[in-house]
Amino acid sequence: MWGLWSLLLLWGLTTPCQGLLEKVGTLARIDKDELGKAIQNSLVGGPILQNVLGTVTSVNQGLLGSGGLLGGGGLLSYGGVFGVVEELSGMKIEELTLPKVSLKLLPGFGVQLSLHTKVGLRGSGPLGGLLQLAAEVNVSSRVALGVSSRGTPILVLKRCSTLLGHISLLSGLLPAPLFGVVEQTLFKVLPGLLCPMVDSVLGVVNELLGTALSLVPLGALGSVEFTLATLPLISNQYIELDINPIVKSVAGDVIDFPKPPKPIKVPPKEDHTSQVVVPLYLFNTVFGLLQTNGALDIDITPELVPSNVPLTTTDLAALVPEALGKLPPGQQLLLSMRVKEAPSVTLQNGKATISIPANVHVLSYHPKGTPEALFELNAVLTLNAQLAPSATKLHLSLSLERLSVKLASSFAHAFDAARLEEWLSHVVRVAYVPKLNVDLDVGIPLPKVLNVNFANAALEIIENAVVLTVAS
Repeated sequence: MWGLWSLLLLWGLTTPCQGLLEKVGTLARIDKDELGKAIQNSLVGGPILQNVLGTVTSVNQGLLGSGGLLGGGGLLSYGGVFGVVEELSGMKIEELTLPKVSLKLLPGFGVQLSLHTKVGLRGSGPLGGLLQLAAEVNVSSRVALGVSSRGTPILVLKRCSTLLGHISLLSGLLPAPLFGVVEQTLFKVLPGLLCPMVDSVLGVVNELLGTALSLVPLGALGSVEFTLATLPLISNQYIELDINPIVKSVAGDVIDFPKPPKPIKVPPKEDHTSQVVVPLYLFNTVFGLLQTNGALDIDITPELVPSNVPLTTTDLAALVPEALGKLPPGQQLLLSMRVKEAPSVTLQNGKATISIPANVHVLSYHPKGTPEALFELNAVLTLNAQLAPSATKLHLSLSLERLSVKLASSFAHAFDAARLEEWLSHVVRVAYVPKLNVDLDVGIPLPKVLNVNFANAALEIIENAVVLTVAS
């Protein structure tokens, strides 16, 4: 099956980096327990065992039925290699017990994979009647970790062998000489029968590994394409993938925002856990897309705020009367907020903070007329971000920590804009922050590796990154 792949068998010759993520990629460390689960689940949930056995419920069909390796004309049948024992004709494998999976990671190479199973055989005995046997088999294989022609991590079978264990006679009579013939025959044919099962298992697992490198939509903003930045690395406990997130606009243009000047110091991974490290770059990029798409801009009118929120010239006159000039009290206000620069995201000391620079134009609002400009403010909104992971995303919920303003221009008299900060903060909390949280519902996408679910992951905010850790 690998002839379809045009493989590039390149595997890391060193162990994973010791605590530094030199690039801005999304680092994924997948524990060997997760790989074992993926292999076991591929055997439980898929048709792999049935494919090995063929259609065992139907007479004379499938891989091992009449005409198969052990059926009529096969190795144990009349005319086969051991055709002299024609009394054993028709024997076939009718049952394959779900294998027990054990694996060991081989640093710099791949995986030592073992599948322990029991094979049930059935046929006609030499003295007539039903003959049933059971044999324990250990399938041992060495699997290399490489990169496919599509740039996805891939496990490739390099060597496979079987070790035949205890053979039990469950029913019927089998003389000792014929028992030895059965044993020798199974030793010859089982590798050809069971090693393809390993190949099929790896095919399922490779599909799961490939899903990590995919195109993830960001709602109306664009998309994120995950690609492999470097060769996969392997230690004795986990596989490490350095995944490069390429962010694209709706038009397909690659969005490039500043990267952190220093490498990210990634905390060590504990045994039996998997990690995903989400870099600051992804946060900056999502907020940058919101800004370039105009999603951070808003016009706040009295219709958008509760009735108890002051948004009239009367309320403004109580704070900065000199800003109104000759404008009479009782008129409604319009706050036009425009974000002309990309927000700045800070991740450090267990806290995520977003700083949004905005120009706030305050106008007298006439629903059926033309708004009249009063003054302009330069504002900086500092928001706290609460982070919560799901299976596929890192979700953000913002709350306003503080707001600072300076007077940019006034059509009446100059005044101390600091007197407006409390009033403007109240308006922003009820009208602007809820809008931001709706727009941020797209979340920060996570790579999907081997179906590891990070919904209940422990979350740690470090400098320039967020680390999600989940027990295997």
